[in-house]
Amino acid sequence: MTRVDFYILGDGTDAQAADTVACRLAGKAFGLGHAVYLHAASPEHTQRLDTLLWTFQQGSFVPHAEARSWQPAAPGLPAPVLLGHDEDPPAGHWDLLINTAGSVPLFFSRYARVAELVPGEAAARQLGRERYQFYRERGYELHTHKL
Repeated sequence: MTRVDFYILGDGTDAQAADTVACRLAGKAFGLGHAVYLHAASPEHTQRLDTLLWTFQQGSFVPHAEARSWQPAAPGLPAPVLLGHDEDPPAGHWDLLINTAGSVPLFFSRYARVAELVPGEAAARQLGRERYQFYRERGYELHTHKL
């Protein structure tokens, strides 16, 4: 069953801070050899995350591509971090879904782990509570991390 981790950002943090945390999580997971899908709220949000993955940390690079255009280079090679907003990720084995959108993606249960990011803004906190309740009502293993 999918493990769900909620990352609660401090009071006053915004969506930009959550995006930076998402990029750090994606980079760490990719570095450990995990297949990662970074789910955004919209095409514009996907583009912001794409740009941020190039710049969020000086001297590092997280290989990434948009899910809708990605094709594996060769069998057996790890996929980069894939980004998307309204489409299902490509079929295959995926380890980690990082959700930066305000709702639970329908395909979340394909993943061994889900990272739900909750910025410190009041509206974002409320959406985070709703997502937490969604998973809890369905019996998923939940963990909370305050950042």
